[in-house]
Amino acid sequence: MRVEGETTTMKTLTKLSGLAGLAAVTALPVWAQEATAEATEAVAEVAQVMDKGDVAWMMTSTVLVLFMTLPGLALFYGGLVRTKNMLSVLMQTTLIACVMMLVWVIYGYSFAFGGGTSPFWGGLGKLFLAGVTPDSMSATFTDGVVIPEYLFIAFQMTFAAITPALIIGAFAERVKFTAVLLFSVLWGTFCYFPIAHMVWDGAGLIFNMGAIDFAGGTVVHINAGIAALVGSLVIGKRVGYGKENMAPHSMVMTMIGASMLWVGWFGFNVGSNLEANGGATLAMINTFLATAAAAVAWSALEGMLRGKASMLGGVSGMVAGLVAITPACGTVGPMGAILLGVIAAAICYYFVTVVKIKLGYDDSLDVFGIHGVGGIVGAIGTGIFSAATLGGVNGDDYSIAAQTWVQFQSVVITIVWSGVISFILYKLVDMVVGLRVDNDSERQGLDLTSHGESAYHG
Repeated sequence: MRVEGETTTMKTLTKLSGLAGLAAVTALPVWAQEATAEATEAVAEVAQVMDKGDVAWMMTSTVLVLFMTLPGLALFYGGLVRTKNMLSVLMQTTLIACVMMLVWVIYGYSFAFGGGTSPFWGGLGKLFLAGVTPDSMSATFTDGVVIPEYLFIAFQMTFAAITPALIIGAFAERVKFTAVLLFSVLWGTFCYFPIAHMVWDGAGLIFNMGAIDFAGGTVVHINAGIAALVGSLVIGKRVGYGKENMAPHSMVMTMIGASMLWVGWFGFNVGSNLEANGGATLAMINTFLATAAAAVAWSALEGMLRGKASMLGGVSGMVAGLVAITPACGTVGPMGAILLGVIAAAICYYFVTVVKIKLGYDDSLDVFGIHGVGGIVGAIGTGIFSAATLGGVNGDDYSIAAQTWVQFQSVVITIVWSGVISFILYKLVDMVVGLRVDNDSERQGLDLTSHGESAYHG
C-alpha cells in the first residue's frame, strides 16, 4: 500500500490498532463487526492514497526521457551525419517525436494498455483517452504502486516518441521527409504498440511468458534495431557509399548528444521502476556502471586493435552499455551490470567494425549494430545475471537456464514481428510516397532540398 507520508501512516495504524483493541476488550459481536468494518474502510482509504514522492519522481523521469530525444538523440545523430544533412536529422527527430505524441493519445495508449484481454493488443477501450481524468489512477506492475493515469500515459508516451526516432539513423541522409513521418506512424501502430502490449501489459503474450524487460530492451531497442536493419537493406546505400568520405561532421556535437542521452536514460531506466524506492536505486547504479564499463571496454578494444581510441568509439561504447543494461537494470547486481556492459561493448564493436563491413549494408549511424545487437545481448544477459548467485535480485528458486530460454524466445518473437512488419511497411510507404530522394537531391544534401535551410552559414 502507498501512503502519503509517515504522519498519515501512524494515524492510520493508531486507528486500526485502537479499533482492534476495542473489539478485543469488549468481546461484543456487534462492536466487533463495527470495528472490523471501520478497519476495512481505513485500509481501503490508505490503499487509495498516492505517495507524492513517487508522483514527483515519475514526472521528473518523464521529462528526462523527453530530454533523451530532444535535444539528446537529435544532437547525437546530427553530429554523426555530414554538414549538409544536419538540419534534416534534427527536423526528422523533432517531428517524429511530436507526431508520435499525438498518435499515442489518440489511439496508441489504447492499443498498448487499453485493458483488452488479447495477448497482442490492448483493444479500443482507451481511444482518445476515454475515461481518463485527473482523478483516475494507474496501478502499475509493482505491487501497491498507484500513480495518476495521466502520468503513466505521459511517461509511456515519451517511449513511443523516441523509439521510431532511433530508426532514422539507419537510413539518414537519403530518405524523403514525408516518407519518414508516414513510416513512423505506421511502424508505431503495427510494431511498437503491439510489442509494448505484449511485453508490458498484464494480458500480453511475452509478459505472460515471464520474460524480464525492465525498461525496453525488446520493446525499444531490438524492435527499432531490427526495423533499422531492414530499412538499410530495403532502401539501399547512400550515393557514394564506400567511395566518398562520409565521416561525422561534428564529434563535439555527438559527444554532447551522447552525454544528454546518458542523463536522460536515468528517466528511461530508473523511471521504469515507477516508484522511488530501493529498486529505483538499483536501476540507477546499474545505469551508471554498465555505461561506464562499456565505454572503457570499447575504447580499450580500439586502442589494442587500431592503435588509437577515438571519441566516436567512446560514445558508441556509452550507448551500447546503456542499451544493454536497459532490460536488466532492475534485476541484475552492480557487478553483473559491469560485466554486461563489457560484453555488450565487445559484441557491438565486432558487429560495427567487422560484420557490417563484410555484409556491405549501409546502416548509416549503426542503429542495428548498437541498438539491435546491444538489445539482444542485454535481453539474453538479463536471464543470466539476474540470478542471486551472480549478484542479481532473484532468489534460490531462480533457474538461469529456464529464464534465459524465456528471454531468448522473447527476443525471437520481437525480431520476427519487427522484421516482417517493418519490411511490409517500407514497401507500402515506397508505393505511396516513395522512400528515397533523387540522386541530385541527395548529393546537395537534405537540409536544402527537403527543408530549404542550412545548418551553417559563411
